[in-house]
Amino acid sequence: MLIRSIALAVLSMVASRLLTAQADAIPKLRPEMLVTTAWLAEHLNDPGLVVLCITSTAESYSRVHIPGARQIKLGDIAVTRDGIPNELPPVEELRKVFAAAGVSNSSRVVIYGERFNLFAARAYFTLDYLGVADRAALLDGGIEKWTAEHRPLSTETPKVKPAALTISLRPGILVDTAAMRDLAKKPEAVALIDARPTKEFTGEQLSEDVTKAGHIPGAGSLFWMDMLVSRENPVLKPEAELRRMYAQAHATAGQPLVTYCRTGMQAAFDYFVAKYLGYDPSMYDASFFEWSLKDLPVEVSAKQ
Repeated sequence: MLIRSIALAVLSMVASRLLTAQADAIPKLRPEMLVTTAWLAEHLNDPGLVVLCITSTAESYSRVHIPGARQIKLGDIAVTRDGIPNELPPVEELRKVFAAAGVSNSSRVVIYGERFNLFAARAYFTLDYLGVADRAALLDGGIEKWTAEHRPLSTETPKVKPAALTISLRPGILVDTAAMRDLAKKPEAVALIDARPTKEFTGEQLSEDVTKAGHIPGAGSLFWMDMLVSRENPVLKPEAELRRMYAQAHATAGQPLVTYCRTGMQAAFDYFVAKYLGYDPSMYDASFFEWSLKDLPVEVSAKQ
């Protein structure tokens, strides 16, 4: 009887340690990176709150936006350089763009934008690169959910006083092609995540303006839109489902994680969600567009 009790106690202790180890292996969620439409509606007039609307044109902003939202045009934070689309402009230009929109180091920033928050995720990545994303969040569901809930909208452009913004650059989250080439040689040591549609990942379909089919060797597939509940309700899926999706794409706690896509737009969404889930991601901004131009190796695979 005594031996049985001791054995049970030992088994209980081992099980407890295994559960603790498993819990420690799960990156800690960063819930402050996401706000609901209900939260924003309640805090819309808070002092220090800056709502950013990321659009491709001035017209799409002036047509209708969340009251008080300030516009940042995508073209001001993502430019074509050396023939590669959606590259980051010089750091000082980026700082001026956000400062002109009233973003300071003490601002609570909420971002939404076109294409189911794809543009918003790119703006978040840019703020993170500048080292000023600690108080920034995406609006879960974006303008689509806000509008579907019949919340207030505006056509007025608010008067914005430029703010003082000091940056703390984080160059390590930006991966160039030379570094990506090295990472692709050791896929067991890094999670490479391709944010493009599955058919572009497998090679069944070419990405726009890209002449090579397939993906960077060793990469896993995680199409950014698959992380949304639906187009009609474009909020993020539940945490457990998102974690399953990243695990399936070979993400591991404590291991480097790099996202990429065609030109660094879709990858920004996978970057955002990875960071939200507690990973410490980086992004290959030039992505498969530049990779294919440099005639680097690619893999073609069956649909996952």
